[in-house]
Amino acid sequence: MNLKGLFKIHWQQVFAPIISTDYTIIVAASGGADSTVLIHLLYELNIPIVLAHVNFQLRGAESDHDEAFVQSLADRLQLKAVIKKIDTQYYASHHKLSIQEAARVIRYDWFQELINDNGVSNAASSNCFIATAHHTDDNIETVMMHFFRGTGIDGLKGIPMFYADKKILRPLLPFSRETIEAYALEQGIDYVTDSSNLKSDYTRNYFRNQLIPQLQQVFPQVKENITHNIHRFKEVADLYHQAVAIQIKKLVEPKANEWHIPVLKWKKTIPLHTISWEIIKTFGFSAGQAIEMVKLLDSANGSSMVSSTHRIIKNRLWMIIAPLQATEAAHILIESIGSTVFEDGVLELIPTASAEPSSAFFCEYIEFSKIQFPLILRKWKAGDYFYPLGMTKKKKVSKFLIDAKLSKIDKEKVWVLEMDKKIIALLGYRIDNRFRYTSPHQPMLEISYRR
Repeated sequence: MNLKGLFKIHWQQVFAPIISTDYTIIVAASGGADSTVLIHLLYELNIPIVLAHVNFQLRGAESDHDEAFVQSLADRLQLKAVIKKIDTQYYASHHKLSIQEAARVIRYDWFQELINDNGVSNAASSNCFIATAHHTDDNIETVMMHFFRGTGIDGLKGIPMFYADKKILRPLLPFSRETIEAYALEQGIDYVTDSSNLKSDYTRNYFRNQLIPQLQQVFPQVKENITHNIHRFKEVADLYHQAVAIQIKKLVEPKANEWHIPVLKWKKTIPLHTISWEIIKTFGFSAGQAIEMVKLLDSANGSSMVSSTHRIIKNRLWMIIAPLQATEAAHILIESIGSTVFEDGVLELIPTASAEPSSAFFCEYIEFSKIQFPLILRKWKAGDYFYPLGMTKKKKVSKFLIDAKLSKIDKEKVWVLEMDKKIIALLGYRIDNRFRYTSPHQPMLEISYRR
């Protein structure tokens, strides 16, 4: 059976079940053999397609010729073509990227724009997909580059057949470059040749043109062997992630928007560095910080490390992972009695004649006559002090919280209720002695706080 028959079976088995009706496939069309053959195969299956070509302007007249070829192909097949022309060298310089990386970012960012552009596909964005012409040889080169650069098990799984989040399909992945080019010759399918592919200036080209051919002289079946290994690595990765998930579930205790892990349990985990990396990577930490994380387990109380989004703090016998506070809390103006909803809970100020039992996390009573609105609700800050109930001497809030044995993260969540720069209450912990009620005949104000 030739490529056309094999491709039809592959499409029906793998992609037809995951694509709904009334869909459009946007084909990444370079003009080369791979994408041009993919276009013809999809076209012959009566699959609705649009051609998308990027002119990177890296090869002068040759780049313009490739663009013209794609447009001509679309015209002959009576298909729609969309073209993006961009100065890739400027983009790479401006964004401090290599030419290869810049071209990849440009291409895939544009693909996502096209998916959401109903004018391109004439279909709802939910039914629009991108198809690239990656094949078996691309997969082999990718895995080899990952291996030599350094990678975890996921880097050895190769290119995914279907990238669900980005809605990218790779229908030619099971087929070799040799098979694709032989089909083009057999069917008389014209295509263009990118002259830069013949040079070894880029890493991928070096692997393609020099390293793999040299390996084939020693191991003639090297491509077949690597392809088989890729399938095995995928299964190994599945088993690996299942085992990791079990370990992490035993360790991590979610609490609101935080994650608490016992230090001793974490230290006894085997393999320590691998599990540590798997825990922290979902919170924006880099692979290099996994070593720092292991050291943090033996560090002093209060030690921490941060990523762009989270912080890990050692709090006595626990490691606490918490989101970074993007900005300081605002000052909330309270102009009258009633309820105030804010980011860490609900504060209620209720006039009352007697103290009643309450289910609130914090419920205290002060003398109403001592209160003058407006009041301020804010996070505590360094330098704050108050007179804790029962004390006639002032005490710094920071010292009070230390004595209360609060973790660094819990301290950051403490709010104060303030009047005329005097703290009325440290919500959740203590009212100020100056505002206590001194006579049962005076009206009281209930301060009720629920997290």
